[in-house]
Amino acid sequence: MKLRMIAATAAATIAWTSPVAAENAATLDLMPVPRSTELGAGAYIVGADFSVAVEGAGATDRLRAGVGRMLRRLSDHTSLFFQPATFLDLSARDGVSMTVSAARGGAVELGEDESYTLTVTAEGVRLEAVTDIGALRGLQTLLQLVTLDERGITVPAVEITDAPRFPWRGLMIDSSRHFMPVDVVKRNLDGMAAVKLNVMHWHLADDQGFRVECLAFPKLHQMGSDGRYYTRHQIREVIAFAAERGIRVMPEFDLPGHATSWVVGYPELASQPGPYEIERGWGIFKPTVDPTREETYQFLDTFFGEMAELFDDDFLHIGGDENTGEHWNDNAEIREFMEENGYADTHELQQYFSQRMQTILEGHGKRMVGWDEILQPELPTSIVIQSWRGREALYEAAGRGYSGILSNGYYIDLIQPTDFHYLNDPLPEDAPISAEAAKRVLGGEATMWAEFVNPETVDSRIWPRTAAIAERFWSPRHVRDVDDMYRRLDRVSLRLEGLGLQHERNQRMMLRRLCQCRDVDALEVFLGTVEPVKIYNRGQQRKHTSFSPLTRAVDAARPDASPARRFRQAIDGLIDGGFHDTDLLEEARSWLRLWQENHAALEEIFRSSPALSEVESLSRDVSEISLSGLAALEILADGETASRDWLRPRLDRLRAAKEPRGQLELMIVEPVKRLLCVAVGEKGSDEPGCRADESMAEAAPSHRPRCLGLACRGRYRGSGL
Repeated sequence: MKLRMIAATAAATIAWTSPVAAENAATLDLMPVPRSTELGAGAYIVGADFSVAVEGAGATDRLRAGVGRMLRRLSDHTSLFFQPATFLDLSARDGVSMTVSAARGGAVELGEDESYTLTVTAEGVRLEAVTDIGALRGLQTLLQLVTLDERGITVPAVEITDAPRFPWRGLMIDSSRHFMPVDVVKRNLDGMAAVKLNVMHWHLADDQGFRVECLAFPKLHQMGSDGRYYTRHQIREVIAFAAERGIRVMPEFDLPGHATSWVVGYPELASQPGPYEIERGWGIFKPTVDPTREETYQFLDTFFGEMAELFDDDFLHIGGDENTGEHWNDNAEIREFMEENGYADTHELQQYFSQRMQTILEGHGKRMVGWDEILQPELPTSIVIQSWRGREALYEAAGRGYSGILSNGYYIDLIQPTDFHYLNDPLPEDAPISAEAAKRVLGGEATMWAEFVNPETVDSRIWPRTAAIAERFWSPRHVRDVDDMYRRLDRVSLRLEGLGLQHERNQRMMLRRLCQCRDVDALEVFLGTVEPVKIYNRGQQRKHTSFSPLTRAVDAARPDASPARRFRQAIDGLIDGGFHDTDLLEEARSWLRLWQENHAALEEIFRSSPALSEVESLSRDVSEISLSGLAALEILADGETASRDWLRPRLDRLRAAKEPRGQLELMIVEPVKRLLCVAVGEKGSDEPGCRADESMAEAAPSHRPRCLGLACRGRYRGSGL
């Protein structure tokens, strides 16, 4: 009963919307925060007679379809029975509730105008934009403004003037390592549109799979995909679906490394003789295409000619990262080519390859995009650098005249918390870059690498954190209030679920499967204390392949676990405030009591569920360290001080609890440690584990990847090796 009450309380805190509070009037529940928001008096009341007219030369089929989707969502959310004419008759006429006006149809291309102005009064709604794409962005803002309260269904009176900060706001979806069916891609495109992202970077070829039908070279998809690839019709379907939402689709075909799936069917492309098989594991592998043979470039010219016709975006990504160069060095003919042409190493040989690729793509009307490794002075400044190395590398490229986008700090597969991504800015105020070079920083992309996700779990790794990243790319630089971001993110998350995204609902389904039971409340409480291990530790702790199950507790757990985060915030507030805030004190007690009692509710499930046995000891640790936390709270609330003898065994217990199991780590260890140390007072400040420069994470055994920093090369950086 207690678990259900807490679940109900948590649900109440993340309702779709809430009455507008005065202290939050500037941002309301909008994400991304608009450029300018002026809140007026009163509100527009939405009723069953709500109607929309679309006007202007930009009244395109795309805009009409967008208005139709907006009406459908509004009707579904509010349960209002709109008349059929509301959906079907969008012509200009008298007496409509809302007018949408666009001056022209927009192009789905970099730099298109996405600005809009949204005005809401008690009499009605007006949305104006230069392009139909800008109007689509405004429709998403309107949907976020809809409020259900005691007045009914309302939209607050407001005037919003909005435009994006950066023109390139992307999400990369990796369909190579684990194939993502079309419906998965489409629902994530809907999520992208809801938070005003405008580029889907589609990673379609890597060592584990070649995912596009190719007419010229059919063995690419026939032999390199295990039969899991997109037909040309499906590719066009996704591109059209994205374009309807004002989203570009940029494909990536990784070369010259990450090339195993290329050479399975065409071993003559490779730098070493075959045969080759699709790679089933994760890591950096040796197969590379041979950059010294003219036949390689003839093949690639034909291939990219076909892809240039299929994908209509101006940009095409060639990857260019993580080439070990080993197969080049082991080939006598390639070494001879390097010597004849004066190439000192394989890096210089890759520069030659990149130059040839740029010429090929330019010949097919495409601008080349690649990871940091492709940057070289010989390439024209028309190319775009996607930086995994960081802002310094991005600024260096911009200073040399190259446009770039930032992905360092936005690797959402690394399970880092939302605020880490949110505070990572492509162009912070103190960026050491000239105003002219800053114009060449186009924006950024969140990257969803797919080693450890499948169609069932990928949404939970993308959302809702990517909504906060989208705000960083869209909103003004000064929008950085982390607490308000989390407040709004809770609401946005449920809106995204309403679009069909599965990040919220799949967890309980996965838990039911794990325990073969219906009541998963206690399991859900447990998962609120843990998160999957971060950075590249999952690949270090257990070997995975493309056939490994992604159905375990670690897969049901979510990044940035909200209960653990809220507990940490409560403890921080108590310590900072001297334990005088009774509300925070009771909140901290409630969490600790819940967690202390929860293991008993799980014991029977652990006995009957072998798949959960790997995390049973974590659940026991949660109970035991919560008991220590409760004891520390009572000592502090009573104004007393604990002894060192009381502290030491409890710190030892925390160190042991910090050890990951089942590729999960406890997220409540650090705040409980802080409680224990404060309970001992100043005399405990020099105790091992309590020192100001020592964290419990440092005291625990290390699970770092074997390679660190640039030595790990590119975006993959050694995971699973």
